[in-house]
Amino acid sequence: MSTANSNYYLPNPSAWPIITSVGLFALAVGFILLMNGIGAGPWVMLVGTALIVYMMFRWFGQVIGESESGTYNEQVDRSFRWGMAWFIFSEVMFFAAFFGALFYVRQFAVQWLGADDLLWPGFDATWPTAGPKGPVPVPHDTVPGLNQFSPMGAWGIPAINTLILLTSGATVTWAHWGLLKNNRAQLITGLFLTVALGVTFLALQAFEYIHAYTELGLTLKTGVYGATFFMLTGFHGFHVTMGTIMLIVILARSIAGHFRPDHHFGFEAVAWYWHFVDVVWLGLFIFVYWF
Repeated sequence: MSTANSNYYLPNPSAWPIITSVGLFALAVGFILLMNGIGAGPWVMLVGTALIVYMMFRWFGQVIGESESGTYNEQVDRSFRWGMAWFIFSEVMFFAAFFGALFYVRQFAVQWLGADDLLWPGFDATWPTAGPKGPVPVPHDTVPGLNQFSPMGAWGIPAINTLILLTSGATVTWAHWGLLKNNRAQLITGLFLTVALGVTFLALQAFEYIHAYTELGLTLKTGVYGATFFMLTGFHGFHVTMGTIMLIVILARSIAGHFRPDHHFGFEAVAWYWHFVDVVWLGLFIFVYWF
């Protein structure tokens, strides 16, 4: 039985962690089967996905209900804050690994490959490159020919997306100010604008990917440049997708009358995450698109 007092909160025993583990295991097994061409793979993945989605609606809904009913105390609020802080720290380390790989390739590996002409005769050790045996880069906005690719420029869609994400950081902060003033109209309007900006960002990134694959010759298989470009921007796009879904949930809760000026960590957690996504994109724009 759950206990809420000034010292410690003990939640009820729950089957949700077990259900989550089963869903993740089914998703992983299904993916392995799919990669090996076994027909049951997609169906096993579908079962795993269904379990995870079901868990998210039921388990998260249970936590929301407990929060709104006043079950949680200050100790639980602190634990939530620490948990979210450590989660974002783990995400920082996740992207730091990919940025580190990009730095290592650009500053060391490519230079080593081009240092000795006997190893790869004629290899130009400059960035961007697909590697000694990969397609040859051509200038930005140039139609590539056979065995060529055009790097993604910074001053088109990427610059627009940078402005969009920076603006979304301002709108979610404006929504937070509205919540602190108990101004529900400002809260809901700010969240709606943030969601709209997040969806716009994703739509433009999808268009950018289509453009890269169909017109620039830039794919995930375009050597080390293509691999680092799509891994960094793709994982960031996944995080923007998750953040947008979180914002939609928070928007729906705000419309339903949830959150108070003195009790709204659910909102704060999503805002923290969204600001983290903004900062990562600034790093991507500078080091992946611009430099």
